[in-house]
Amino acid sequence: MSWLDKLKFGMKKTAKLFSFSKIDASSLDELEDSLLMADVGVSTTEAIIESIKKKGATDAMSIKRIMKEEIIERLKPYAQSLKINAEKKPFIVLMIGVNGAGKTTTIGKLGSFYQEQGYQVSFVAADTFRAGAVDQLKEWGKRNNCVVYAGETGKDAAALIFDSIKLAKEKKDDIVFIDTAGRLQNRKDLMDELKKITRVIQKTDETAPHATLLVLDATVGQNAIMQVEAFSSLTPVSGLIMTKLDGTAKGGILLALTDKFHLPIYAIGVGEKISDLSSFTAEEYASSLLDG
Repeated sequence: MSWLDKLKFGMKKTAKLFSFSKIDASSLDELEDSLLMADVGVSTTEAIIESIKKKGATDAMSIKRIMKEEIIERLKPYAQSLKINAEKKPFIVLMIGVNGAGKTTTIGKLGSFYQEQGYQVSFVAADTFRAGAVDQLKEWGKRNNCVVYAGETGKDAAALIFDSIKLAKEKKDDIVFIDTAGRLQNRKDLMDELKKITRVIQKTDETAPHATLLVLDATVGQNAIMQVEAFSSLTPVSGLIMTKLDGTAKGGILLALTDKFHLPIYAIGVGEKISDLSSFTAEEYASSLLDG
């Protein structure tokens, strides 16, 4: 099954919310409820419904066409790829997010992607209190045949990152991906540690981190909004990566996130394989959301 097929298969859970046969005030109310249930967000939902009314849709096909056009127009500016600045060597990418969002797996996939483009990539295993997380990143390092900088269990994460970046500079790595511990927005100690990590990275390069990517699990729905708010209050977030879009009926959350935060979506994930992370495109997303 191709990446796009997996996305469409997973998004059927969302797409089935948009099934309707006749067009009247009642069916538009149902459609509005369906959009909200799919976590599209209030303002975006209102705009889509207003556009349908304004353009005088008369059947389900025309409604879907209008919705698709509206969704593509809203998301296209945020469908971007992460640009690597070759003048920043190494280009430091800080990966953040809550427990279970898929940061480590995403790093492995991104590492593979950029290696294929000819970059020398390395990983930093800065989730130092979970041996399992370090082992997982080392496994991705083996798959990608790249260096994984790691320390002993319990080592101060900020100190490890500082030392690792120094080594990466010596080895002339092009890109360094830093895997951090999953942290919940209600854990002040862990969130404060993230601020410390950012400060330490800036001691190695005052312009770093050059990208801070927030990894979000699509299945959490509206909670993703609170996560973006919490992490953005601590460190500038460059863009989003949405995982697990193959397992949610809340696929509209990307519309709510871009409407509120105006952050680029660099990639979306639909599985565990390296090939299951792909660049985000508004057209494919809209088709999957509406057609399944």
